[in-house]
Amino acid sequence: MADADYFNRLILQVAVARDQAAFTALFDHFAPRIKAYLMRLGADAGSAEELTQEVMIALWRKAALFDPAKSSAATWLFRIARNRRIDALRRDRSSDLDPEDPELRPAAPEDADEAFDAQLREERIRVALGELPEEQAALVRLAFFSGQSHSQIAEVTSLPLGTVKSRIRLAFARLRKALEADDAVDTE
Repeated sequence: MADADYFNRLILQVAVARDQAAFTALFDHFAPRIKAYLMRLGADAGSAEELTQEVMIALWRKAALFDPAKSSAATWLFRIARNRRIDALRRDRSSDLDPEDPELRPAAPEDADEAFDAQLREERIRVALGELPEEQAALVRLAFFSGQSHSQIAEVTSLPLGTVKSRIRLAFARLRKALEADDAVDTE
């Protein structure tokens, strides 16, 4: 079994010399693992295969962006795969994204203090969102958790577009006010 440094070197060879043998070795090792990972995230076999191909194309095209000081080859490739899966879910409007789904949460910060601060900030934002009037909270969820445009929200809710925009703006003003009162949350 090859070690992490071996795969890091292979990516660097792809980046510097466009080394096809190095790419083939990376593909043979990671493609089946990435496909299995994507299927565990809920992708069907066909979608997982397609997304795996996209990840491997990204590896070929963006190998120069890989920084072994920041992450291992595996971490970098699986992060690309996870992001591609999230992008695919966003493109597929028929999928209902659950903002509480742990698979769709951003990767945890490396530093324990940052992780704690991020968790605390997320909890405070959730609480502030829960304190909004339901009509505003629902519009914020549609806009930011379901990724719908203001026009789409207006159509779905049968509200005028101006009303949707003003309610979302008002919701953000209330959220900002609630979070500014809590000096532990950076609103800038």
